[in-house]
This record gives sequence, structure tokens and C-alpha cells, in this order.
Amino acid sequence: MGSRLKVTYCIEPDAAALAERAVEHLIAEVEQAVARHGRARIAISGGSTPKAAFQMLADPKQVWRRSMPWDKLELFWVDERCVPPDHPDSNYRMTRETLLDHVPVKPEQVHRMEGELDPQVAASRYESLLRNSFRLEGAESPRFDVIALGMGDDGHTASLFPHTEAIHEMGRLVTANHVPQQKDSWRITLTWPVINNADSVFFLVGGAEKAARLHEVFMGPRDPERLPSQLIWPSGGILTLILDKAAAALLPATDGEGCGVLEMER
Repeated sequence: MGSRLKVTYCIEPDAAALAERAVEHLIAEVEQAVARHGRARIAISGGSTPKAAFQMLADPKQVWRRSMPWDKLELFWVDERCVPPDHPDSNYRMTRETLLDHVPVKPEQVHRMEGELDPQVAASRYESLLRNSFRLEGAESPRFDVIALGMGDDGHTASLFPHTEAIHEMGRLVTANHVPQQKDSWRITLTWPVINNADSVFFLVGGAEKAARLHEVFMGPRDPERLPSQLIWPSGGILTLILDKAAAALLPATDGEGCGVLEMER
């Protein structure tokens, strides 16, 4: 018998509204996690869309900054480029400059991937960090409270790129991935079973260039080798999409509140 997935999606009119919805969703998920067990362990992604949300969250004039329980956060990364932490392409650098430098988060609450190291070493060290932070034993997998993902116009998510070795990795928590199509680069990434084990997973996707691929991932034939975002199938059976109007152009019509539901089975 196959498993079912309920994909709920909400559509915002533009990039600013998309970032605002992402911040509201993240705070709500963090607050629920803190209410359950006193803290929230979240894993975030890089990219221009999260950057706008981080800037909004860090703005001292906005209510969201005051709403976030900063002292209860533990911050991890979904993936990282193999570059030093001060490199312009570093996901950590983007997060530090737009968010961490402006909010009351202590260094010990922040767990970055060490992109400046050899890729295999960096992946092994981050896996050890997760095992220690989550107090894992044996084959246990960490259970993040929230994981925020993006989606590339090639169908990748995290650093799980089409036709790369990482999409076949199921035994590790973190893996190094060689990505020939991205300037022959190396990336460090959480593996998809770890992502699927989280309590809450959401995609944040904006831009007309994503519309065709988004439709293909959630409404087309299953082909995760070509569309790695299809590997994201949370164990809880619910996946959330936060989209702008341009990215959602090819999805079914929404209700009067700008939200819709897709029922998937595999």
C-alpha cells in the first residue's frame, strides 16, 4: 500500500508578501515547538527568497522580531557551498549578515556547516555535530522541528541536484555532493531521509521561472532522479508550500483565501 501526502499551498501576490508569509509561518512553527518541548531546532536554506524573509525578521521596527523566542532557538543549515564562511556565496554569510548580526542569538545556538574544509570532512563533522546535538544512537535520525527549503528551476532542493550521488544517499545524515552543473562545485547537504523526518517541512518558492518545474514536481510523473524535490515526502504526511503568484501560475485554482490542497500518493 502506498503512502499519501497532503500538500497545502498558499499563494501571495508578490515577493514582499511572500517573505511576510514565510516569517509568519516560521514564527508559528517555532512557537509550537517551544510549547511542546521548550526549544525549537530549525534548519534553514540560502537563496534570495529566504534572504528577504530574514531581513524582515531582523527589522527592529517589525513586530515579528519581538515575536520570535530567540533564546529558545537552535539554528542549523540544510546545505552549504564548499566555500569559507566569509565568501559571498556562503549560505552562512548571507544568514549572518541579514539576520544573526541583528538579533539576540548566542554563538552556541548557531551550528554552521564548515564549508571551508574538505567536503567529505565537513560532511562527517556536521553529521557528528547532529548526533551530539540530538543525542542520537545507532541509526537514529535527528527530528528537526522545522526545515525550510527552496526549489531551483531545475527541480533541486537543498543540495540534492538532478543526477548526482546525494539523491541516492540514504544511510548518512549529511553528505558531500559533487555538482558538475553548478560550476563543477561541491556542496554539503542534509540527506532527504533526514529532511523527511522533520516535524514540519515547507518550501518557499518565488518567481515565474519556477512555475513549470513546480507544476511538474507536484503534478507530473514521479522521476526524482531528474526532479529531486519529489524526494521530499515528510513522514508526517503533510508538506507546506509558500508561493508567490508567479511561481504558482500553473497550479490548480485556490479557495477564496488564496490557499489550495493537493493530495498525492506513491
